[in-house]
Amino acid sequence: MATTSRRLEGKVAVITGAARGIGECTAKLFAEHGAKVVIADIEDQLGQAVCEAIGSSNSIYVHCDVTNENDVKNVVDTAVATYGKLDIMFNNAAIIDPNKERIIDNEKADFEHVLSVNVTGVFLGMKHAARVMIPARTGSIISTASVCSTIVGIGSHAYTCAKHAIVGLTKNIAVELGQFGIRVNCLSPYGLATPMSTSFLSLEDEVLENMMNSFGNLKGPTLKTGDIAKAALFLVSDDAQYISGHNLLVDGGYSIVNPSFGMFKYSENP
Repeated sequence: MATTSRRLEGKVAVITGAARGIGECTAKLFAEHGAKVVIADIEDQLGQAVCEAIGSSNSIYVHCDVTNENDVKNVVDTAVATYGKLDIMFNNAAIIDPNKERIIDNEKADFEHVLSVNVTGVFLGMKHAARVMIPARTGSIISTASVCSTIVGIGSHAYTCAKHAIVGLTKNIAVELGQFGIRVNCLSPYGLATPMSTSFLSLEDEVLENMMNSFGNLKGPTLKTGDIAKAALFLVSDDAQYISGHNLLVDGGYSIVNPSFGMFKYSENP
């Protein structure tokens, strides 16, 4: 384990989709652990607010539409120009399409838009991070996938497709970049309250959390954005120095359970 409490001392990180939700929470945690953080997002006002909360000495905001390669290239180049290097790339930006259960009701434009942000955006982040990490022969690239990458029938067709693609892309690029000492991983959260999920389901945070807890396998804790940020911190830290090509499920065992069997039901007083 790390010998100091600041596990990212001297590191430089770019986080996309960092203006709110998982990205915002992770940016603040990375900064607490000593990293210089580049906040990349299209929500300029929110992104600037995150920088103000972290402090201008430890963070900057760069407008970045992850579907625009010039924007992605610029945010990576800005990180290097400002802080001298790039150690961590967290491809976190994502969207979800309108909630339409039947494929015949899904629109081609919506499907393509989700894949453009959630897959092509991740690809571009990986590409431009690799561009500056390969000469340095070190670095860590992580991306946000989802429990939908292993369990189907709980997300939209486009979203589920995109999250499966992130896992495949992660593994493929981990194989290529391993020779340069670059680790590539992804993490897959269970359902939790974020601005995107609450808006999609039209639910308040507490209502969504209670619903996820009722469906979940692990009883007791409630999954929060901070739990995902801590998982991200682990993956990019030296504690995970020999982990690459891995999809870290943060789901309380949800993805390994077949609820149709109803097994292992114990009362408190057997």
